[in-house]
Amino acid sequence: MKITLPTWANRGELKKLGLMLELWWGYIASWLQWPMAQMDPETCGESALRLLAWQRFVERFDAESLDLFRLRVKYAFVNAVDAGSVAGIKRIFERLGVGYVEIIERDPDRDWDVIILQLSDAQLSQNQTLLKLLLQKYGRTCRRYEFKLISPVGLGISAHEIDHAWYFDAAS
Repeated sequence: MKITLPTWANRGELKKLGLMLELWWGYIASWLQWPMAQMDPETCGESALRLLAWQRFVERFDAESLDLFRLRVKYAFVNAVDAGSVAGIKRIFERLGVGYVEIIERDPDRDWDVIILQLSDAQLSQNQTLLKLLLQKYGRTCRRYEFKLISPVGLGISAHEIDHAWYFDAAS
């Protein structure tokens, strides 16, 4: 907060008093803004984050990083809304850093209640506990989930022109 004094008072002891009041009101403003900063899961302290997580029904699993825990607490309400659809589950995985996941809901070669999640080997190995927790919390009830690994493979195809002249004699 900038305190501007009239030009006749902007010197000497009054100028020092104005600077001191600026500092004082800066401290007061930071004290007043601190409780509101504790409601933001990205910036609050860990004890306040645990309270927010309890309020939003999010439990921290073993060896979960603080950044991932903050993301799960931040998006708890949005994830609960998105949980009912295929597009919503994809958005949940994107938000929490798992990445792109393909979902096959009704595979004709499998039972009707099996949902197949296609993801890369790295996604599965790095997020194994998180995937299990997400499917347990946001997955559809009475459905089974299977993981299918997809690996991108580079494929090189070259195209060449082949010239050939055809001759057909219809008179003979």
